[in-house]
Amino acid sequence: MFDLLLVNARLPDGRCGVSVCVKDGLIHEVSTDPALRHAAAAEIIDAQDQLLTPPFVDPHFHMDSTLSYGQPRVNQSGTLLEGIALWGELKPLLKQQDLIERAMTYCDWAVANGLLAIRSHVDVSDPRLLAVEALLEVQARVKPYLDLQLVAFPQDGLLRSSGAFVNLKRALDMGVDVVGGIPHFERTMVDGSTSIRMLCELAAEQGRMVDMHCDESDDPNSRHVEVLAEQTHRLGLHGRVTGSHLTSMHSMDNYYVSKLMPLMAEARLHVVANPLINITLQGRHDTYPKRRGMTRVPELMHAGLNVAFGQDCVMDPWYSLGSGDMLEVAHMGLHVAQMTSQVGMQQCFDAVTVNAAKVLGLDGYGIAPGCRADFVLLQAGSAAEAIRLRATRLMVFKAGRLIASTVPRTAHLSMAGRDARVDWRV
Repeated sequence: MFDLLLVNARLPDGRCGVSVCVKDGLIHEVSTDPALRHAAAAEIIDAQDQLLTPPFVDPHFHMDSTLSYGQPRVNQSGTLLEGIALWGELKPLLKQQDLIERAMTYCDWAVANGLLAIRSHVDVSDPRLLAVEALLEVQARVKPYLDLQLVAFPQDGLLRSSGAFVNLKRALDMGVDVVGGIPHFERTMVDGSTSIRMLCELAAEQGRMVDMHCDESDDPNSRHVEVLAEQTHRLGLHGRVTGSHLTSMHSMDNYYVSKLMPLMAEARLHVVANPLINITLQGRHDTYPKRRGMTRVPELMHAGLNVAFGQDCVMDPWYSLGSGDMLEVAHMGLHVAQMTSQVGMQQCFDAVTVNAAKVLGLDGYGIAPGCRADFVLLQAGSAAEAIRLRATRLMVFKAGRLIASTVPRTAHLSMAGRDARVDWRV
């Protein structure tokens, strides 16, 4: 007897009439066999032909700064550099309990949106490591229902900030998972390259993954992802390293990019673009035409790299909006990258689900026998429709247990000569 039987579901790959059987927190069987609909189970749920997807995954976020918008002031220029300066003003004022409460609030938002795995960068530039302690506490609290992976991130620069390398290693010893960096914020291009080498060597020594803020600028001559690919290849870190942002690639010469992408593919780098934030922060010094700033998503995918989309910021010194909705992220990414074909829209959905899960190295992710019974039932009939509607999360499951639900979205129109119920699905 199964613990849960979910019948009449659609899957992102197009299969319909699917039954999913859950036992002991794992998916036991996934099949279109009509006979399976009548299997014995403690609980049976009819999906009513709605889309069942693995949970959303955010591969790039800053939970230590989330929901701090307006403290101590608002970013007036809207630039990356003013945001970093603002965060520097806020850090001395931070209190651990406030950090925890804001992060826990955001985790509640995430679960309600079917977002059950997040990789969050945490600033280690402050020698108190207050944010590290706070997010390790949050990580422990949310573990039963949300996978929170932490990156030791030297926001003020590994070499530019005194003691940052020592602080980063302390954070890893305390339990932070991933080695982070920000080479474009070092004083010189040479220092940026040196920081990449130091951080990759540390990751190789400790068997860690690497996730580096890389080339987050409009400078077409920024070359740090090239160095990141070279160090990954030199140290045998293939498949364990992520280059996040890569916005300078938007402005690079096409010939150079034609050389760069094969180097990145050889190193098996993961790439994370952050559509909402990249197009907000970049191009601020342009008049017209204005650059969009987001990296070359479809081209990188075509070159064989794993590309995912991240939320990056929600209501913090860098971004005044956001809601923890990864479908909103996919929706913006689709538009900015002009990925409006059926294949392109599916790829954008994958960028906030399966591709993002690969960035985090999640085990047992997916809707297949043997995977964890973590999934989301959406009020949509396809991945493209889910993005178009930013579909309602009808049910969110963790280990086969319902942990969040939302009533279906409906509207009733009453007008002269017309009385109708609106259905947004086509």
